[in-house]
Amino acid sequence: MISETASSEPPQYNTKVIKQFAIMTVVWGIVGMLVGVIIAAQLVWPELNVGPYLHFGRLRPLHTNAVIFAFGGSALFACSYHVVQRTCNAPLVSNSLAAFTFWAWQLIIVSAAITLPMGLTSAKEYAELEWPIDILIAIVWVVYGIVFFGTIMKRKVKHIYVANWFFGAYIIAVAMLHIINSLAIPVSLFKSYSIYPGTIDAMVQWWYGHNAVGFFLTAGFLGMMYYFVPKQAERPVYSYRLSIVHFWALIAIYIWAGPHHLHYSALPDWAQSLGMVMSLLLLAPSWGGMINGIMTLSGAWHKLRTDPTLRFLVVSLSFYGMSTFEGPMMAIKTVNALSHNTDWTIGHVHSGALGWVAMVSIGCLYHLIPRLYGQTKMYSERLINMHFWMSTIGTVLYIASMWVNGIAQGLMWRAFNSDGTLTYSFAESVEASYPGYLVRFIGGGIFFCGMLLMAYNVWRTVNTDSESASTSEGAAINV
Repeated sequence: MISETASSEPPQYNTKVIKQFAIMTVVWGIVGMLVGVIIAAQLVWPELNVGPYLHFGRLRPLHTNAVIFAFGGSALFACSYHVVQRTCNAPLVSNSLAAFTFWAWQLIIVSAAITLPMGLTSAKEYAELEWPIDILIAIVWVVYGIVFFGTIMKRKVKHIYVANWFFGAYIIAVAMLHIINSLAIPVSLFKSYSIYPGTIDAMVQWWYGHNAVGFFLTAGFLGMMYYFVPKQAERPVYSYRLSIVHFWALIAIYIWAGPHHLHYSALPDWAQSLGMVMSLLLLAPSWGGMINGIMTLSGAWHKLRTDPTLRFLVVSLSFYGMSTFEGPMMAIKTVNALSHNTDWTIGHVHSGALGWVAMVSIGCLYHLIPRLYGQTKMYSERLINMHFWMSTIGTVLYIASMWVNGIAQGLMWRAFNSDGTLTYSFAESVEASYPGYLVRFIGGGIFFCGMLLMAYNVWRTVNTDSESASTSEGAAINV
């Protein structure tokens, strides 16, 4: 089991900043997914594109930033601060610095929500924010690293639990990725230009872009998985040795996979092939981690019948396994020739974003929130169960519709007549995609409604018997 050695006088852990980030995870999840539903609707009903601030081109980067950095980032802050304190048996090294990371991170998110609809953007995928906000992100991340690693340095136990390895790697890698990719020359307060030319800029961008997925959306959330799955299942990690092998293999290989985003581009062919090979090698550590998480339930499979929180965590691992199989397959050049720039890529991204990142975050919060507020469980297990099925059904509808759309688009775009002319116009491929866009909107809408259920459940949990909860917080703080 996870070691959380207690001394005669348990440390006074900082739960305030964890509560703040946990609540904002739910809030930003609703905001980000609402914007996602809106832009999905805009592809079904184009008349919903109203300018200049609320059309698809302005809202799409707002959606990606909100769900990745506002929703996912808040979940990572909350869970990493919780895990590092409990597994190190030590409070955060600085409460004031931790508070700074919360308020500054919210400022960054609000700044993004203002500037992106205004069209103030660097136009780099997942790195659209302009240079003043980029500088603030770098400052917050350095402070985050000081708080996290400072807490590990003052730990009361010798061992550093594997979840903290993943959190530490994600913090270091994201700092490196963000700073190098965001190097730019400002020409005004709201405009800058990358210091890198042409193809080099594309290579640096996708070195960043794919590793934002690899470290922010994978390594960080694997840290959450390695703590909360054993906790919720009340079983030890299936293989601690495998978790260490998983860590080093993932860290060593993931950083090289970015060039697979640039197949059939001006990037040198050897670099494209390197990205493809490294992406294929990623299958082994990815599935090793997925199997390790799922097999942690050995002897506890019966709990899935009655524990919807555990179902969230286990099904998220299933989606993780599926998306980390699909990704390497799509990196193969011949497959990429069919899938690239189609909705298949959108389906792949959301099998990871909704199925893995969102569902593991939701499961972790359902475990964490009642413990933070001195409760024994969430207000309603029935609502958690409803949320689970809405999330699962919504995700399956979303990704299946995008798979169908993507394959149809890829086949239509490469169909030629005997005289060498295109069989289908681009407009015809858009028309053929309409049913898939409608199903995608329905699936996303179901997932979003599940988040509203979660918000209600969290609100009732936080406010249920608050007086007695506050008196028992001292006793519950070490749960």
